[in-house]
Amino acid sequence: RQVFSVFVVWFSCLVGMAAVAPPTQAPGSSKANASQILPSELIDRCVGSPIWVIMKSQTELTGTLRGFDVYVNMVLDDVTEFERLADGQVRTNKMEQILLNGNNIAALVPGGKPDA
Repeated sequence: RQVFSVFVVWFSCLVGMAAVAPPTQAPGSSKANASQILPSELIDRCVGSPIWVIMKSQTELTGTLRGFDVYVNMVLDDVTEFERLADGQVRTNKMEQILLNGNNIAALVPGGKPDA
């Protein structure tokens, strides 16, 4: 559930909705909940690791995250682009490096695309 709530907060930030991070302490508790993480921290932990990027269009990309900025613009290395065509086929394209505009990203999945 905590991973889902982190994703919801992160996704809300991506689409421009106001999102408030949950409190780090439960009411009446003196301990901070160490499992809560800010969306930018989650993305920062993915730098140098495989990531699966789902775009707002019919495109998905996998690659190694090299960096990002406050707008979630991203630089990926060793990229494979998967584009879903109207007839249901998937066209793939390999690129050495790419810069993605954060406005076009719908979701990020750390660890890369699962094998189907």
